[in-house]
Amino acid sequence: MNEDQISEALLSLYGEGNRIVFWNDPDREFEESLTSLDLDGVTLLRADQIPGLEAKIRMEREQPESRFLVYSATHVPLPSEDWLLDIRLYSRTFRADRASIILGELGLQEQSLHSHIQARAKFLGSKDRLTRLKKLVQPTDSIRDLDRKMLAVVTKVDQPEFLGILTALYHAIPDSDLDALPPAWDEIEKYDLLESFWSMVQGQFGYSESFPTLKNLLIRLMVSDFAHSITAELPAALAHLMLPRLFLSSASVCLSQWRDSNSRSDSYDRLSKMVGDALKIDSLLPGMQIEPLLDNKTFLVVEKFIAVSLRDRVTATTATINAEAVKSIAKHRQNGYWADRNRGAIGATREALHAVYDALIAAADLFGLRGEFSTGFDYNSAKAMFDGYATTLHQFDRLYRHFIEAADAATAQGWEILKSLRDGVEDCYTNWFLTNVSLKWGKFVEDELLKEWRVEGVIPQPWFFHKVEAALMESDRRVFVIISDALRYEAAKELVDVLNGTYRIQAEIQPMLGVLPSYTALGMAALLPHSKISYSDKGDVLVDGQSSAAGNRSNILAQKKGVAVKADDLKDMKKDAGREFVKPYEVVYVYHNTIDAIGDSGSTEGKTFEAVRQALTELSDLIRMIMNNLNGTYIYVTADHGFLFQETALDASDKNALTDKPSGALTAKKRYLLGRNLPDSAKAYHGSTAITAGADGDMEFWVPKGNNRFHFVGGSRFVHGGAMLQEITVPLIRVRQIKGDAKSRTSVKNVGVMVTTQSPKITTNRYRFELMQTEKATDRVKPATLDIAVYEGGQAITNIERVTFDSTQDNLDSWKKSVWLSLQKRSYDKKGCYHLILRNAEDGIEVQRVEVSISIAFMDDF
Repeated sequence: MNEDQISEALLSLYGEGNRIVFWNDPDREFEESLTSLDLDGVTLLRADQIPGLEAKIRMEREQPESRFLVYSATHVPLPSEDWLLDIRLYSRTFRADRASIILGELGLQEQSLHSHIQARAKFLGSKDRLTRLKKLVQPTDSIRDLDRKMLAVVTKVDQPEFLGILTALYHAIPDSDLDALPPAWDEIEKYDLLESFWSMVQGQFGYSESFPTLKNLLIRLMVSDFAHSITAELPAALAHLMLPRLFLSSASVCLSQWRDSNSRSDSYDRLSKMVGDALKIDSLLPGMQIEPLLDNKTFLVVEKFIAVSLRDRVTATTATINAEAVKSIAKHRQNGYWADRNRGAIGATREALHAVYDALIAAADLFGLRGEFSTGFDYNSAKAMFDGYATTLHQFDRLYRHFIEAADAATAQGWEILKSLRDGVEDCYTNWFLTNVSLKWGKFVEDELLKEWRVEGVIPQPWFFHKVEAALMESDRRVFVIISDALRYEAAKELVDVLNGTYRIQAEIQPMLGVLPSYTALGMAALLPHSKISYSDKGDVLVDGQSSAAGNRSNILAQKKGVAVKADDLKDMKKDAGREFVKPYEVVYVYHNTIDAIGDSGSTEGKTFEAVRQALTELSDLIRMIMNNLNGTYIYVTADHGFLFQETALDASDKNALTDKPSGALTAKKRYLLGRNLPDSAKAYHGSTAITAGADGDMEFWVPKGNNRFHFVGGSRFVHGGAMLQEITVPLIRVRQIKGDAKSRTSVKNVGVMVTTQSPKITTNRYRFELMQTEKATDRVKPATLDIAVYEGGQAITNIERVTFDSTQDNLDSWKKSVWLSLQKRSYDKKGCYHLILRNAEDGIEVQRVEVSISIAFMDDF
């Protein structure tokens, strides 16, 4: 170092508020330069040339405010021989070698680190590395701390935690080679940090080999995580690869935090697959049960095994299924790592797995619902069965739809594991439910309803406009009517659930008795204002003598100060244009057509349930648009008819073939035939539209009995027009925008969650916390998904577990959940500050923080 560098280094020490600086120079390297140093305002005092007492009096009595450089061309004396020891202890020490300068720059208090700084000269030779290290170093750091932070600099991690350093190294391993090393490994070797690294590994995980490697460490970490998270004996083929039992929790914490990292989880996915393949984990799983594996997240192949095993359990217990148990397992796994759509990088795989579990939940509920009707459908009247469909039986249709949706989503990603279950679900829905419902309901149709098409207490579809008029009189405000073609009752019920989970919106649903035949032209006519419905000679439906076709509906509505508009056209209008458009009218009919447009075509009918999902989203958006942009406060949502749909193609047994079309027939479709003077048929219900739709004239119809079709031309899986409950139970939804003080009752929130473990004191490496919902989940109180872990400062010191609280029951026991957290193996301060923190998994907002104490006498796993 030259004189200028020495002067600069010394002045920096005085600039930090030090009054006295000691400089021992036993080799007399800089003795001749003392008088040339540029130290304005600093008094040079030669401690090797004047008595210690004299120096002490001068610095503390005679010049107590002055700055001194106490130089001695000798070694630092022993404490027992040092007259200036008390001053030396509260002052700073300077050395003129590079290691001493760096020691000062880093602000390190321990002079014993001098030799270690010298040993790390290669690392510290870069100004950039030194600058980055400086940001991490604390004055009280030890040799181990320094090396750990040097490793953090080399691996480019923000926080100098060893687990982060290790996962950063693994994250940088090239794609396809488990033996490959990350680029930073060369630097670790170059800067002599390798020995220190493996020493830290041994302290953290108990891993030690004559020739340690990252690959071997990774294998042992994953085997240990697998062992730690299962409640069965580890397969013998893996036992020798497990870390010492004392360190299992540290392995689990490390991998949990790696999986939880948004920036590094993709490398976990990749490397865990490579390790799983190398260990042939898939060959070790057969014969294992689901429950012992329930908390494991180590390998994707374990997730697949659990999904397949749960499918087999559902398939094998359809008649005696415990639906709640199946749902509990499926939801637990959906919160895990591999089936959570919001984690990791293998999006398609996670989407598929999540969908598989959704399908299993729907199937379990479907089979469970069938169990409730094991003795059949014991309804004694058309009214009882119609009401039964509106309250309960429609759930068969919804659960079937949900299963098919989820199964299709999994299949779209190449996952075929639900094929055998599809057959069981199809048999339950098509062969059992539809068949038995059609037989029971068919008797009521034939014996009661064809003679008098009414159900006590249920609004007939042709009376719908009376509801609109009543709303106009009640509010003297504009009424919007959304008519969604083929919106089935079960789907409309789901729409209501969605709307009732939306702030400032309240919705309620009731069933209407649709017209028969249940086809578009007649259903649409029934919803228009009219005095009478009739048929033209060609079979066209007329409303008060006018055509009820789409192009003429505005003319019909004009008599009631109304207008008709397509949903897409209305949505395309800007806010001001939309308000200007509806301004002249009291009634606005909005026609929406997604389900029927897709389902009622042979080329696209297979996408019917996708169309239902799309329609629900579109209708929800349309309602909000009408409320927000058009000031719509009274909205009705209804349909012209429902539909029947089944996944499997129909065969000849499902066809009531029309070998000869009867004379007088005007229109023949898959589910109905219209004409005049029709004869009776053993294959069809024969009725009059005068009775079933209130139509003037002598128009008659045939509809095939049960859920059969007359023909399959143009598709056969999606149909409507007949008398099945799915076709003629028409939804009527009333939607209101809540304003004023009442809107607070429509606020949406997550269920509250509280930690019920009183004054948590962790005494073992693995500890169970008890938590509980504070209210049940409802339309407006949504399930809460939380990430739960114990933290020290801002750093998790346990695994991070994701748990969903979603009980809709009144039973308090169903509100309770427990979570197991494992601590890293390290020392903990009994008086230290630790917290159990619950964070919303979606946005990371902290929900609750509970102080915990850690008192572990022995670092074990028991």
